[in-house]
Amino acid sequence: MVNNNTLDHLLEIEASAAAIVEDAQKEAEKRIHENEEKNRVIFDERYKAEIKNHLSMLNEEIDRIKIQYNKELDNYRSEIAGLNVDKEAFCALFSKYILAEVNGS
Repeated sequence: MVNNNTLDHLLEIEASAAAIVEDAQKEAEKRIHENEEKNRVIFDERYKAEIKNHLSMLNEEIDRIKIQYNKELDNYRSEIAGLNVDKEAFCALFSKYILAEVNGS
């Protein structure tokens, strides 16, 4: 037969076990929160580093394209400047085809 002392002792053990479980839950929640915060900070640092890296690559590509564009534009201008323009032939063709159409000939 179970006496009152035994029941009291079992109730004390149960209360102690409940307190241990409650403390364990609090500790687990604390650790989870700390890990979430730590992981958020790590993620933010990595995210910012990746953004910085991609912006750097973008700016390098923009600079490369600007240099290429300016080089090709300079080449085009040099090519145009080196062309001989035969103004007399142009005026003759203009008169022959365009003015003839305007005058109805």
